[in-house]
Amino acid sequence: MTRGSGKIKISTRINGKAVEEEVEPRMLLVHFIRENLGLTGTHIGCDTSNCGACTVIYNGKSVKSCTMLAVQADESEIETIESLEIDGHLNSVQEAFRENHGLQCGFCTPGMIMEISWFLKENPHPTEDQIRWGISGNMCRCTGYQNIVEAVKAASESGGSE
Repeated sequence: MTRGSGKIKISTRINGKAVEEEVEPRMLLVHFIRENLGLTGTHIGCDTSNCGACTVIYNGKSVKSCTMLAVQADESEIETIESLEIDGHLNSVQEAFRENHGLQCGFCTPGMIMEISWFLKENPHPTEDQIRWGISGNMCRCTGYQNIVEAVKAASESGGSE
C-alpha cells in the first residue's frame, strides 16, 4: 500500500486477476468493486450490513463488502459473483437457484449465492436448520425463503459450491 495525492494505492486479486488501483482512503469495498472495476453483480442494498446483497468472498471468508474499506483489501483475494461462471455455464448453486425458482426479482441473488457458495464449502451437507442459519445474514424481500432453502438442498446434493 502506497500513498500519494491523498489516494492510497492498493494491490489485490479480484476473481483471479491482479488489480492495482488508487483509491480514496474512505472508499467502501463495494464501491471499489462496482465503480472502479465495473463488476456490477455485487449489489448495494443497504450500506448498513443488514441485507447481504453485497456479499463477496474475501480471503476465503464470506464478508459484506459494504462493511470494509477498499484499502483493507490490499494484498487480498476477493471473489465476486462474476467468478462463479464456469466456461459460460452456471455453477451448481446458480443452477440449483434456477431449477428451484430460488429468486424472484433477483436483487439479493448475487449476495445470496456468494454466501451459499461459501457456506456449502464449510458445510457440504447441511440440515434445513443449518441452511436457514447459514442464509440468515442475507435478506430476500420476495421469495419467502422456502425456494432458496430448496435450492441450497439441491446444490448440496449435486456437489455443493462447485
